[in-house]
Amino acid sequence: MLWIWALWGCTSSEPVFHLGYFPNVSHAPAIVGVETGKFQDGLGKVALKTSTFNAGPSAVEALLSGALDASFLGPNPTINAYAKSDGKAVRVIAGSTSGGAYLVVSPDVVTPADLQGKTVASPQLGNTQDVALRHWLQKNSLQTTETGGDVRILPQENAMTLEAFRSGEIAGAWVPEPWASRLILEGGGHVLQDERLLWPDGKYVTTHLVIRTEVLRDRPAEVEGFLRGYLDTLEWMAANSDQAKESTNQGIGKITGKPLPTATLDAAWPHLEFTSDPLPESLRTSAQHAEDVGLLQLDGVDLDGLYDLTLLTRIQAE
Repeated sequence: MLWIWALWGCTSSEPVFHLGYFPNVSHAPAIVGVETGKFQDGLGKVALKTSTFNAGPSAVEALLSGALDASFLGPNPTINAYAKSDGKAVRVIAGSTSGGAYLVVSPDVVTPADLQGKTVASPQLGNTQDVALRHWLQKNSLQTTETGGDVRILPQENAMTLEAFRSGEIAGAWVPEPWASRLILEGGGHVLQDERLLWPDGKYVTTHLVIRTEVLRDRPAEVEGFLRGYLDTLEWMAANSDQAKESTNQGIGKITGKPLPTATLDAAWPHLEFTSDPLPESLRTSAQHAEDVGLLQLDGVDLDGLYDLTLLTRIQAE
């Protein structure tokens, strides 16, 4: 499990803002905000400390334990954190990314039915792509081995998925960028399902900014400073796309030990839209999908309370 902590070097008296994110192109605004120093600029005298993760459920554990103050997360782990805490622990304060997830399969798979008897990977049980994969199989009248069918889902780290795909151990994977492009360019795969085609206007939340409710309540100046730095990051990225790509790859290289090949990054980048809009309707649909496949029980928890966009609205109005 990729879970890299960078919490050392701070004293107990030093104010610190702990942030989580992933070394994925779908988390480019987080990576760029860290790399360019814009997050730190927004926080001022509050130190920024970061931790990176392979997938959402691990980041949720860190949020719920208090190890993180905020994290960039996909919708399904966010919903789980909210539901587990009876709507108390977390709030979405801004959007981040739409798009950039695909089901990539081997050349011999040309229809959903061709996945019968095969193994397909996802980044982690219960993460956003895992839910999307399970719901898509269900909609295509395919059952997983867990429910008596013969399509096996293998949740694993994305780097392991690439190697398993190359070796023929798996027939495909539902993954975010850059892994989808890597499976195509390095593994010889092709897209069986572009997730954009499953959503109205091709828009769906892949990543948004989630904060612990306690931090939002007790440390509003820190949160506002960080959010201002984040919105500055989005504005800079929109005006400097090539530099933003370079900054993203630099950050990925620092985290994983190896930057992406230029061809991979160039293929992945146009598939993503970076936006502060949290696209709440797509999150509600994702919640329904997670319930449909048995990975979530809302038990009457109202998802409307998940969003607190007060600061975002005020800053944007300025």
